[in-house]
Amino acid sequence: MKEIITTHKNTDFDALASVVAAGLIYPDARIVLPRQINPNVKSFLSIHKDVFEFPRADQVDLEDVERLVVVDANAWRRLDRLDTLRQKKDLDIVMWDHHPDDGDLMPGWSCSEPVGANITLMLRVLKERRTLLTPIQATLFLIGLYEDTGSLTFSSTCAEDAHCAGYLLDRKADLTLAGHFLTPAYGQRQKEVLFELLKSADRRKVNGYRIAMGALPVEGHVENLAMVVSMYMNIANVDAAFGLFESRDQNKCMVIGRAANEGLDIGGIMRCLGGGGHPAAGSAVLKGVNPQVVEEMITDLIAGNQQTSVQVSDLMSFPVHTVEAGTSMREAGMLLRNKGCTGLPVVKGDRLVGILSRRDFKRLRKERQLDSPVKAFMSTRIKTIGPGESPLRAAHIMVRYDIGRLPVVEKGRIIGIITRTDTMRYFYDLLPD
Repeated sequence: MKEIITTHKNTDFDALASVVAAGLIYPDARIVLPRQINPNVKSFLSIHKDVFEFPRADQVDLEDVERLVVVDANAWRRLDRLDTLRQKKDLDIVMWDHHPDDGDLMPGWSCSEPVGANITLMLRVLKERRTLLTPIQATLFLIGLYEDTGSLTFSSTCAEDAHCAGYLLDRKADLTLAGHFLTPAYGQRQKEVLFELLKSADRRKVNGYRIAMGALPVEGHVENLAMVVSMYMNIANVDAAFGLFESRDQNKCMVIGRAANEGLDIGGIMRCLGGGGHPAAGSAVLKGVNPQVVEEMITDLIAGNQQTSVQVSDLMSFPVHTVEAGTSMREAGMLLRNKGCTGLPVVKGDRLVGILSRRDFKRLRKERQLDSPVKAFMSTRIKTIGPGESPLRAAHIMVRYDIGRLPVVEKGRIIGIITRTDTMRYFYDLLPD
């Protein structure tokens, strides 16, 4: 297996349509789906198992993969169990995506345009090649197109999306079947969640927008929460609504946002929380964070707050324990153990050149590698922050890139370090008793 096609976790119809279209563009590639798939997509695949059946990322051997085709995503953090490929230096990466670059763009060739649905980009090529589509493929592509454009009503919809809808209808796309899968089931569990959201609705005005936020714990898996949040927004008659669903047994909080006002970019807000989406819809999953903290973060993002009275310089630790790039892994390991640190900035003179964490030691396969310099195993994808930035900004960066510490840099010199614990302690201290 030399070439695989994949998409983002919590795969929706636009993502599924895009991987199937990519399979037509790259016929020698194998489609690999994430483990996490939206419930309505899972139902579609279950019914059409004879037509569409794909392995998951954890069911394939990634060692011999030479090319990775990513659709409807542009960041490693949105993919599922592909760390093996991320370490490959000679991997050829191709991306097809309609989301904006949030600063975490994967390296490689990219076809990226702000169209309403990602399948529109794929159909552009299929139309040029005059690729024949079966009625079921055309139907799936239409479902993906309608889902991401709100049946061509979202403000992100462009003329090409509408042209593609007509093209797919010409190819015998079934509107009845599309309507069935675009109207998710609304059962007793969804009614209970909606009732609880409305009962505890927190309505507020932020930066001129009417916002509703509801937080509640959920037990087990509840399907179609996105639909519940949409109904919550409509009933509350607000510009945007956010549902914060805390799963205490899994120590995580799922955030789902929906907007009816074109001025709010829900996808942009969710990208700051480590998730993604579109101007009218988005979601994120945060681990080990109190929902009240998330509410504060969302409110600050809508308000446009980039600075608070407390700065990173007030919370950072200093002086910073660092190691030179030529230090051996053995010596660095002893320093980590003696200092009780989970990571160390790596410097060359006064210049920060990398970060060494305990996880990097898992890459050691032989005893003699302990005598290798840390520069051979450190991460060079460094994220830093300035001393005058806010703790909120630090938290956003750490959540987005899934890192536990940020070097604080001023005029090119490292002057301190701030950890996830520092920022969370700050946020929890702000909460009322």
